Amino acid sequence: MSVVIVILILLLIAFGFYFLFVRHRYVKKLDVAVRRAQKSEQLKSVFIENISRTLRSPLNAIAGSCNTILEEKGDNMQPAQVRKLVTDISDNSKELLEFVKELHEMSKFEGITPSFTFIEVNLTELMASYRREAMNYTKPEIAVRVTSDLSPHCRAILDTNLMHQLMMHLLTIAARHVTEGDIFIRYSCERRGLKVSISYTGIEQTEHVSGDILTILKEDDALKDAGKSTSFGLAISRAIVDMFGGEFYLDSGQDKKNVATFWFPCQMKDIYKDI
Repeated sequence: MSVVIVILILLLIAFGFYFLFVRHRYVKKLDVAVRRAQKSEQLKSVFIENISRTLRSPLNAIAGSCNTILEEKGDNMQPAQVRKLVTDISDNSKELLEFVKELHEMSKFEGITPSFTFIEVNLTELMASYRREAMNYTKPEIAVRVTSDLSPHCRAILDTNLMHQLMMHLLTIAARHVTEGDIFIRYSCERRGLKVSISYTGIEQTEHVSGDILTILKEDDALKDAGKSTSFGLAISRAIVDMFGGEFYLDSGQDKKNVATFWFPCQMKDIYKDI
């Protein structure tokens, strides 16, 4: 009888430890979700405020120029003055259109409310598509090359939308800063995940990944010329990698060799098939 009681006590103790373990695990997940939701709300507020501030400047300039033309009598307006006002209107209109274009590109990033849609893809074909797209942004004398030690049949399960955003941000930055040689994309399997490096020789990266998107957006001119901002593109890239639960780092050496590398856990199949 005593043996049965001892077994029951041990089972109760084991169940208690298991319950505490499960509770701790889910409390930790809940805490992460709450902090992510709080950060998302901050991000939305700062993003909207920054959009308003960025739009206000060219709109005010356009309105001011139009009011000057309307308030002045035709006889008092000099041709040179008219040309200057019309030029100001045209320049600010172009700035607005460019910003709307950049805003559309940024809206594709779903970092505020991330949702994953994982599908199985052939990595060779996927990287080849990134290479073809990146060639549209590079100078004629610059080539984009893809290398890997993986099988051409290797497949990976990932979110192709976020992966495309990540790769094109990094490749666009590389195309903008490369000065000689080619841009190299190398991908491999490491620690049960996908590792990708984009390397090139060019202008040394001075805008390192020093802050997250919220920190970048708090800057007054964060959204102005965002498409040309290395820091903004790198911040988005790091945010996407973080969403995947991975690692992101940038190495900018004294020999002008720049290497952007990221890794994230990823289920991969046929890694070395027929090699």
